[in-house]
Amino acid sequence: MNHGNNHLHEIRALARTFVAERDWGQFHTPKNLSSALSVEAAELLEHFQWLKTGTQEELGADKLTQVRHEMADVLVYLVLLADQLDVDLGAAVEEKMALNRAKYPADKVRGDARKYHEYPPD
Repeated sequence: MNHGNNHLHEIRALARTFVAERDWGQFHTPKNLSSALSVEAAELLEHFQWLKTGTQEELGADKLTQVRHEMADVLVYLVLLADQLDVDLGAAVEEKMALNRAKYPADKVRGDARKYHEYPPD
């Protein structure tokens, strides 16, 4: 599958170049990248704080642009972290979705948002 991997490789190349031009690789340990990812995810969440649903209409054009930029920051840090740990994100998604399918069978959980451990036994 891995249709999105080409885009991830392009993003990784852009991020690697950006980091190398600034000699920031020395700071990009897995721990630091994980921390930065968490911070950027919190900055993304901040735009939705106090909104009812966070739809595009509720955000508005200016706030949606800011959200897009925060989403980009999250993705870049995730790609950099995957690069540092030699993780194929496409393969990781495929693996995780297979685990999720087993944990959340569609015929059992359709339309129900409970966690897998909250379902009654068969």
